[in-house]
Amino acid sequence: MTKVAVVTGGTRGIGYAISKRLKEDGYKVVGLYGGNAEAAQKCEGEIGIKTYQCDVSNADQCREVLAKIEDEVGPVDVLVNNAGITRDGAFHKMEDDQWEAVIKTNLDSAYNMTRPVIDGMRNRSFGRIINISSINGQKGQFGQTNYSAAKAGLIGFTRALAMETARKGITVNAIAPGYIATDMVAAMDEKVLDSIVAQIPVGRLGTPEEVAHAVSFLADERSGFITGATISQNGGQYIAA
Repeated sequence: MTKVAVVTGGTRGIGYAISKRLKEDGYKVVGLYGGNAEAAQKCEGEIGIKTYQCDVSNADQCREVLAKIEDEVGPVDVLVNNAGITRDGAFHKMEDDQWEAVIKTNLDSAYNMTRPVIDGMRNRSFGRIINISSINGQKGQFGQTNYSAAKAGLIGFTRALAMETARKGITVNAIAPGYIATDMVAAMDEKVLDSIVAQIPVGRLGTPEEVAHAVSFLADERSGFITGATISQNGGQYIAA
């Protein structure tokens, strides 16, 4: 039976590349999006996947959309928690809403999405949960205490859940990308972008397709002996022990 993969933030940027790669790998792919219906429609047409709107920071919406996916597409075998936002600012100037929005979307969403599917994965003795963290969750970043805290939290979430689910045939892993050539990064000031690339030993930005390749590897049935791991995918910019 064809396995079902759900990708949050799955219609743009890195999420688009992940959805495309998993579709090429033979999965029934569902991409979730927050508000850009135009991008979702374009993604559906280009990749040939189903998309559903969902605010992943809202637990009720996550439960509802996952129940709908199970009814219309099938039980979720692979979950990629990719959705994320930034609300940058120095901590001494940060407002409550900046902190809360990032924590809810980048960290709470992993609970909101994973909790409704974990029992089914346990019952079927198979599951792949892949959490997209960040280099800044490993090393921190000026002006991103909220983002760094959320992405570091994802790594802790990954390790603990991996221990709980290992004997049930479920793997839980994280990927921590560095600077990736998305539209958001491409829109940065050229001098700032050059200074970032200068800090990357391989001498370039990563590509969304490279992150998608790592997801594909972790999602594969033959990757069942890898769990609780964090893949640092940053061109050598930060080498974690």
